[in-house]
Amino acid sequence: MILRDARRAWGGARKNGKFTPARALSVTMTASRDPDRLLGRAGVSGNPDRDQHFLVDERVLDRLPTYLPDDADRSHVLEIGGGTGALTDRLLATSDRVTVIERDPALASFLRQEFADERSAGHLTVIEGDALERDLPSDVTASVSNLPYGVSSEITFRLLPLGVPTVLMFQREFAERMAAESGTSEYGRLSVSAQHYAGVEVVEPVPPEAFSPPPAVESAVVRTTPRDPDYEVADEAFFLRFVKAVFTQRRKTVRNAIRNTAHISGLSDPDAVVDAADEDLMSKRAGDLAPDDFAALAGLALEHGVGTGG
Repeated sequence: MILRDARRAWGGARKNGKFTPARALSVTMTASRDPDRLLGRAGVSGNPDRDQHFLVDERVLDRLPTYLPDDADRSHVLEIGGGTGALTDRLLATSDRVTVIERDPALASFLRQEFADERSAGHLTVIEGDALERDLPSDVTASVSNLPYGVSSEITFRLLPLGVPTVLMFQREFAERMAAESGTSEYGRLSVSAQHYAGVEVVEPVPPEAFSPPPAVESAVVRTTPRDPDYEVADEAFFLRFVKAVFTQRRKTVRNAIRNTAHISGLSDPDAVVDAADEDLMSKRAGDLAPDDFAALAGLALEHGVGTGG
């Protein structure tokens, strides 16, 4: 697929498993740094063994900041994995302030030098370190990032609880699972957990040729818009752990999955949960349960299946 036609061929956005027309803001783009020249100045070429695939297609780079929701606060945007600064440049052109977390010491040093003026003006902060270990800025208002695919799930679930809109690049398979609806083959723990925090849309596919070096998989851009779920949970940590447990045995009935995964969910009396639950739900499989079904079951599990030591 030719990249300039990719978005048109995609035909819009996938939101929680359904396609809707893609819409990007008409943000004025004044970025001037060429991604290939940035690679040359940084003296790097990417390293698949280190999960380094630099996004170099300018059209994709230009679109990424525009996928933030219309009402997004752009006063402080967080970028995970700044690389050589091609996306950083575009975020600086569309945001008041940008913080970049870059784990590669050489690239972090390059970013400080390349964007010395922006740093001096207070528009850019470069943090060297692992985004899974460093404290994230407390006043971040949005995140736009081309995530390292090897740790994309872990980073995503550091970002989602912040309650800010995000535009993130993932492997396409991961993106589609994140946005999937119940009853589809892609639906799973990732879908329920991500959609607990936000509305999830796949807004654009990105072919391997958009990166240097090209990865072995297709990629996709995901937009998340924070929202409260249409259900309530008394204990969020337990809810997410319960979802994880049940999906580890997605091919079994929910009845058997609950009984077989007490060591994961922490239930002290899984049989009591099964007895208290609706028989119709117990006979289904995890992939057929909507997120509010999981919330209801997690509530029953807390009430009936967790003892004083659970």
